[in-house]
Amino acid sequence: MSGAVLLLPGGEEVSGRRPSLVRSPALVRSLGRRFARAGRAEGLAVHTVHYRYRGWNGSQAHLAADAEWAADEVVRRYGDVPVCLAGLDMGGRAALRAGRHEAVNSVVALAPWLPDADVAAPAEPVKQLVGRRVLIVHGTNDERTDPELSFRLAERAKKANRDVCRFEVHSDGHALHQHRDEVLSLAVDFAMGALFGSQVSRPVEDALAAPPPIGLRMPLAAGFGRSLRR
Repeated sequence: MSGAVLLLPGGEEVSGRRPSLVRSPALVRSLGRRFARAGRAEGLAVHTVHYRYRGWNGSQAHLAADAEWAADEVVRRYGDVPVCLAGLDMGGRAALRAGRHEAVNSVVALAPWLPDADVAAPAEPVKQLVGRRVLIVHGTNDERTDPELSFRLAERAKKANRDVCRFEVHSDGHALHQHRDEVLSLAVDFAMGALFGSQVSRPVEDALAAPPPIGLRMPLAAGFGRSLRR
């Protein structure tokens, strides 16, 4: 294997219960299949992380800790290969936080759950993302996780790391169901470029190069990826 993607499903803010054995959300399963197909020739390993607990659980950050453990396992199994963390909802937060792992070279956060920083809760850290390529995707009609919070995090991260971009999926909700194919194509295009140095699409190039807020409010065009199928 020459690279790996770790898929991080969503979770809960606080819970000490074990995750159920039900299947991962449809978006995570679809993303896994798309990554496996796109990365077959490059020797890409794709794994879904199974958490110990359902909850993030405050300072314990269990989901991020499990993501880092999984990155350790990739190194143990496959050696020194680049890792992309791809997470949905609370898994998006875990991907961003666990980006500090030395094997991680890229992060994809889809509709990430992020805390609303206040005096009692400091802002989510971003310095761990320096040296990584970061993609955030959020539906503008998301009623579960606030797209404005992911914009604010991206804005802070961009000041420390120019390789950050964020796409907005207009009129779509939390599950990114209406434009799922475009979202999957974007995530795979971005990650394959980060992991293997392949040419990314022009919209991704433009988003990475554009100054804030342009590159952090980049609209995801309908039909994106139709000419990028691998």
